[in-house]
Amino acid sequence: MNDIVVNVNGQRRPLSGTAAHATALDWLRDTGLSGSKEGCAEGECGACAMLLATPTPEGGTAWTPVNACLVPVYALNGQEIVTAEGLGGPDSLHPVQEKLAEAGGSQCGYCTPGFVCSMAGEYYREDRVAPHEVSDADGDCPVHEGEHDGEHGPNGFDLHALSGNLCRCTGYRPIRDAAYTLGEPERSDPLRQRLADPAPAAVRTDVEVGGSRFLRPVTLDETLRIVRDEPEAQLVAGSTDWGVEVNIRGRRAPFVVAVEQLEELRTLRVADDEIEIGAALSLSEVEKLLDGTVPLLAQLFPQFASRLIRNRGTLGGNLGTGSPIGDAPPALLALGARLVLVSAPPGGSGIVEREVELSEYFTGYRQTVRRPDELIRAIRIPRPLAAVTAFHKIAKRRFDDISSVAIAFALDIDGGVVTAAKIGLGGVAATPLRARATEEALIGQPWNVATVRAASEVLGSEGTPMSDHRASADYRALMLNTALLKLYSATVIESKEVSA
Repeated sequence: MNDIVVNVNGQRRPLSGTAAHATALDWLRDTGLSGSKEGCAEGECGACAMLLATPTPEGGTAWTPVNACLVPVYALNGQEIVTAEGLGGPDSLHPVQEKLAEAGGSQCGYCTPGFVCSMAGEYYREDRVAPHEVSDADGDCPVHEGEHDGEHGPNGFDLHALSGNLCRCTGYRPIRDAAYTLGEPERSDPLRQRLADPAPAAVRTDVEVGGSRFLRPVTLDETLRIVRDEPEAQLVAGSTDWGVEVNIRGRRAPFVVAVEQLEELRTLRVADDEIEIGAALSLSEVEKLLDGTVPLLAQLFPQFASRLIRNRGTLGGNLGTGSPIGDAPPALLALGARLVLVSAPPGGSGIVEREVELSEYFTGYRQTVRRPDELIRAIRIPRPLAAVTAFHKIAKRRFDDISSVAIAFALDIDGGVVTAAKIGLGGVAATPLRARATEEALIGQPWNVATVRAASEVLGSEGTPMSDHRASADYRALMLNTALLKLYSATVIESKEVSA
């Protein structure tokens, strides 16, 4: 117990005696660091955001904002975090805090520490580049090149960095203004200098408090033996789902096994015939590593919850829960993905691997073919990819929300005829599913408005949509009915733009 410590704002703090189910937020506030606030306890408001030192592919460190209310505190053993207090105080404001104050970006102040941490993560992003000015074709008016659009500032600040932070009284305009006036960190800035050094390595952690145990193994082989021998163990990766269960529903597990730092689950391989994505890579890591290689996933990622959630959430966790409203399954179904499930052989060591089609993985509401002794090691996406893809998410908010309906398309069109079609659906049945009948109505047919209208009627009747607090069954059916028409319109517009 004496060796279990977290580096907080440059100081080592012991975790001795902390409950096994405690979150980082609870622990921080209990130790007197009350800057981080609890607003929702489910990762939707960002008031609890803190910075976590995470590894970069180049071997350095990134300051990654995460929701402290969802992270199990023992998952931080040996790790390094910075809270709003660690960024600056009244006598020495951090540049982010200073710009927020100048812009009038805080009223009640409850959400401000979370905004500060999320903004600081973007402030220290090493590939944040301000667009540069070049002359137009006539050499007159300056034209900005680079990331200068409705969601990026003139300093390269990505507003998606704040998509998980909510404010109920200040209004977002002054907060955005503050973000857009941030310059580059000074070379003498300690947090900037820290980026050049490696992030802390995963530390094996095994602690039992009050009859509950938290374990972080360091190898996949060890993990699989534990899961085989302890089938009731609760597997946790990013904890963006389990953390909600702990906070909102009071769930407690006698044995939690953390897997998000297992190197065997954190690989990404791009080959000619397939792309393999490690199940424990965070969604933000996958997005950055793929860098648009899979256009359908590139459309999905910005709509998947918020940056704070994507910085911890994993594809393995999203699939492991078996939720019918997870955003990833429809897209992966449309991509024809397969899952790699691994287990330890009875009575021995080593790894047994089997591959399952994602379309055959879900068997019922939050039920799958994965056995209690199995882990999802990776997701495999076959190549070549479909030429026409789209991801439609219907939700009450544009970002940081759960979908009422999610629809993913992957079509091949050759000579004006649909030669292949895969359509994934979420939120319209007890499980994510393939729209098989609609696929059959499209394949072999000309890609024209008559075919699309006929297939749309079929799509509107796929699944068994129900009414709940997010949407009515009729609304869900209507969204299905219009989705294919929306895709067709987009392809027609794109075709006209190309020909022009």
